[in-house]
Amino acid sequence: MERRARQAVRRHALHGLTAMRFGTVDGRLVLVKDGLAIDVAEHSDLPADVNAALARFDELTAWASQTQAAGKPVDEETLGPPVPHPRQVFAVALNYRPHAAEAGFQPPEEPLIFTKFPSCIAGPVTEVTLPPGKPDWEIEVVAVIGRGGYAIPREQAWSAVAGLTVGQDLSERAAQLRGTPAQFSLGKSFPGFGPTGPVTVTPDEFDDRDDLAFEARLGDEVVQHGRTSQMIFPVDDLVARISAVCPLLPGDLIFTGTPAGVGNRRTPPRYLQPGETLVSTVEGIGEIRQTFR
Repeated sequence: MERRARQAVRRHALHGLTAMRFGTVDGRLVLVKDGLAIDVAEHSDLPADVNAALARFDELTAWASQTQAAGKPVDEETLGPPVPHPRQVFAVALNYRPHAAEAGFQPPEEPLIFTKFPSCIAGPVTEVTLPPGKPDWEIEVVAVIGRGGYAIPREQAWSAVAGLTVGQDLSERAAQLRGTPAQFSLGKSFPGFGPTGPVTVTPDEFDDRDDLAFEARLGDEVVQHGRTSQMIFPVDDLVARISAVCPLLPGDLIFTGTPAGVGNRRTPPRYLQPGETLVSTVEGIGEIRQTFR
């Protein structure tokens, strides 16, 4: 109990931020509170565009902390992706040791970064048309960039992050592994292959932002589970290393890696089938749900 109290004090003092959950409805930024969505642009001088609003992150959190605006009922069916149009989408390969082992690789000494093309980004509850080949699942915790910046020191990295959301790095393995080197970005960027949501939660809302439980279920079977504390390269380390090369922009996404349990490393391999539903959950954030056709 005492430890939780200390954590609560720390998270509310952290960076001077106010705990906030935000998403989108019809592409417009909303603050989500108690099952209600408050349209940010309707009740403030902040823009409806998510990227533009995140560029004014201090103003956004200050407004969110004091607004008394009335909201409208909202559910996961209504919400779109928390960032509908990220300019950059980074992803990290082999960031959990058990996944590196099941894939037949040694844990990397440096983060292995690739991209998902932004056109694959989708909302939390979707139908995904499966392409021919070997479609697979990869639950991931996704970092949403707020202030961003270039060459961000690790000790300041969390202040560049607007929050965390749930994601799936859906992957068509035949396309991904075709050729030498492999075509990671193309194999992971079919329409709907980057579902995210249901909301982004600011880091100060978590008891421990570096230790969140997560799991993916395919039907009644838990196919993946883990904790973000098991990452080889934690969120703040990734932000520092990526921003040392690429300036991070408001609304950018970082898919931080997946644990063991992907379908193509099973014996025999197991791939997504039409009619199946994949539910991905992260502690303190919520769930996303994809049905395949």
